[in-house]
Amino acid sequence: MSDSTILEVKDLQHIYMEKTPLEHQALSGVSLSVEEGESIAIIGNTGSGKSTLIQHFNGLMRPQRGEVTVEGQYLSDPKLDVKALRRKVGLVFQNPEDQIFEKLIGDDIAYGPLKMGLPLKEVRDRVKWAMELVGLSFEELKDRVTYALSGGQKRKVALAGVLALKPKILVLDEPTAGLDPRSRQELLDQIVRLNEKENMTVIFVSHNMEEVAYLAKRIYVLADGRNLIDGTPGDIFGNSEVLSKHHIGAPQTVEILAQLKARGYPVNLKAYEIETAAKEMVSVLQSFRR
Repeated sequence: MSDSTILEVKDLQHIYMEKTPLEHQALSGVSLSVEEGESIAIIGNTGSGKSTLIQHFNGLMRPQRGEVTVEGQYLSDPKLDVKALRRKVGLVFQNPEDQIFEKLIGDDIAYGPLKMGLPLKEVRDRVKWAMELVGLSFEELKDRVTYALSGGQKRKVALAGVLALKPKILVLDEPTAGLDPRSRQELLDQIVRLNEKENMTVIFVSHNMEEVAYLAKRIYVLADGRNLIDGTPGDIFGNSEVLSKHHIGAPQTVEILAQLKARGYPVNLKAYEIETAAKEMVSVLQSFRR
């Protein structure tokens, strides 16, 4: 582990309902390493072990076999301060209803900071900061009841509640599920800002490859509870053989480039970003004029 490694997983295994007829091995030796300030995507088909893996990052699940460390602290340590860990590693579930339990929006977001014993003024400042960050007006919405919110608004409230703790690591499970296109892009931009401006380490699970391409600097691909490959988005999206074999999608830009390559055009499949993909497509069009 290097000095800049903030989270590390070594040979992590997890079996649900072990030694019963319903035994299921969800993780079969997953390993990964995350540097402070990185933005990491974990992708793979349903059942690949993604959600089980990230629930180990903040102590919701404890390692059965293998190791998980956060800033050098072993999460299998029986003396682990779980409350302190969850202030450091904030996890936002795929279903926001799992994290909202107060009647009013402001009270729900304030719950964590209040439990930390912070002064009321700092709690209020954190709630306002977190709400504005996710696109919720503090003055208009802090006293609104949570049960009347739309699915997208609930997702924002759940995220704000975690951000109010100001974690070092933000872990997101399908962060934009249920959001309309405008809210989705706003939230993605906010996550980028947290990562780049606040130096918050971001780890997220997503089936949306456009989202992965926009946010991730590195990607881990899982299948059947095991590591397949990891690398930069260019490395992963350029590996059409692995993506196709394990039925993992790719950004639309890569899919278009793959179709062009299949027809014999010399395009670079690693050019997944819109601008670089557009240049590849323009080069194909220009070849018709020669």
